[in-house]
Parts: sequence; C-alpha cells; structure tokens
Amino acid sequence: MEKIEHTTVSTNGINIHVASIGSGPVILLLHGFPDLWYSWRHQLLSLAALGYRAIAPDLRGYGDSDAPPSHESYTVLHIVGDLVGLLDSLGVDRVFLVGHDWGAIVAWWMCMIRPDLVKALVNTSVVFNPRNPSVKPVDAFKALFGEDYYICRFQEPGEIEEDFAQVDTKKLINRFFTSRNPRPPCIPKSLGFRGLPDPPALPAWLTEQDVSFYAEKFSQKGFTGGLNYYRAMNLTWELTAPWAGLQIKVPVKFIVGDLDITYNIPGTKEYIHEGGLKKHVPFLQEVVVMEGVGHFLQQEKPDEVTDHIYSFFSKF
Repeated sequence: MEKIEHTTVSTNGINIHVASIGSGPVILLLHGFPDLWYSWRHQLLSLAALGYRAIAPDLRGYGDSDAPPSHESYTVLHIVGDLVGLLDSLGVDRVFLVGHDWGAIVAWWMCMIRPDLVKALVNTSVVFNPRNPSVKPVDAFKALFGEDYYICRFQEPGEIEEDFAQVDTKKLINRFFTSRNPRPPCIPKSLGFRGLPDPPALPAWLTEQDVSFYAEKFSQKGFTGGLNYYRAMNLTWELTAPWAGLQIKVPVKFIVGDLDITYNIPGTKEYIHEGGLKKHVPFLQEVVVMEGVGHFLQQEKPDEVTDHIYSFFSKF
C-alpha cells in the first residue's frame, strides 16, 4: 500500500482526494456506499503491475474529499462533473472505467453524458436502469418494498445518521460489508440499525485493519455525504430528463455476485439475461455472475475481479 500515491485535486468547486499508482493507460475506479478509494486497494496494486495507471478517488462526500452539506449537490451531474474536471486536471483524455454500487450508477451516466471520455467500461453490481418518465425512483422503491426499505429510510436528513450514531462504527461497517442476505434490506424505524443482531466474525477477505480504516474515515467525516447520493435520487431523475431514451454506446462488461441484493431485486435477473439490459446497452459484450459472492465483490474476490477487468480492457 505504501506505493500508492495520494494527492488532492481541485475540480468542479471542490477538492477531491485521489489514490493512484502505476503508469500506462488509465483505469478510473469508482466506489460506492459506504465505501472509499480503499475499496479498490487490491485492484490498484494488481492493475498497476499489469501495466496500467490505476486511479481511485474518494468521491464527493467521502473520505478525504470535500462534502458539500446540501443533498442537492449530489446529483449524478455533479459527480460526473467532478470526474470530468479530475481527468482534465490530470491531463487524461480517455479512460477505462470501472464502477461498483453508486460508482456503477455514476459510471453508467458518465458513459451516457461523456462517452468521448470512456474507452470501455467494466461495471459491477448495479445494472443500468433507463429513466422511467412516469415515476420518481424513490417513489418506485417505496411502492415495491415499502417505507422500511433502506433507500426510503435514508431519505430524511439526520434521521438515519442519528440511528447510525447509536452503533459502534466498526460494528456498523462490519454489518454493511459482511451481509450475505440477498433479500431486500428493510429496517423498521422501531428497530433501526441499532437493533440488528451483531455481525458474524470477519470473513478472511476483510481484516480488522480494513474495518478500522473505514471506521476511522467515517468517524471523521460522518455518513451524510454518502447518504446524500440517495437523497438526490429524485432530483437526479428530474435533471436527467434530456437524456431519456438514449442508449449507452461504449463497450461494456457487467459483473455481479449471485448473492448481491441488487441481483435479487424482482425482475433484475430476467432483465439482464433475457435481453433487457442489452437493449439499452447495445455494446454489452459480457455478463459474469460470480457464484457464492456478495455485494462487495472486488474485495471478496479481488484476484478474480482483477482478471475480469484485465481480460476485457486488454482487448482494446
């Protein structure tokens, strides 16, 4: 890890912390919630060893990057804008792009809005869902899963932060990262995260040192920045109306674990495997379902994920 360089870049009115290593074609790695650049620690080292310059920022609101207070500053347009400015500051014309969780959503939109900047995309966990013109996304989740669904619970500013504050941060991180229940996560207000059972012992792929790193950063920064991505979902829906109906036209490989909650949302498997995703992402070339793997696949199976990334990008 000592070989990874850490810098701060000014972009789009804020400062972004960037971890990077290696030289060669650039691979930009985008993390999700509740995550950091550190999510890509294994891939940074392995991709650099394979001849790439691997770059993993703390996205807006996370880690050592700035966190504007209002959720209205966290639409996908803001995040893509941060990344466009980041690449410009680094003097990078085009990148290979990799996303996970919220980073995957941002990656889809970066390919939609600025395909000129992306050579190819390996996206993980979250499929591209076209904008539904008749219903806002948070309303759709509420109709599908009820008000206790985690995305709905995250909406009210301060409420879930108060809940999180009643749980030891290390224990909270452990719960997020080690969950293997593919069912929709619903947390009644009466129970809260504080009322969930203690997480099991750490799996081999997640060390006490890893958990401590996350816990320290989130203890310093808080969770509000990451939660604001969820709070901006309906605003993003409003602002992205001009791109409704457009296809994503960059070469794509999609990877998901079969125990990932995203893969087990009703209708998602059919959408992926029966042509729905291909309709909206016509240059989708490969779909990989990793058996027995949960949500945080790049940490759970780092070597396999690196191999998948390398095997695809090496074609270009």
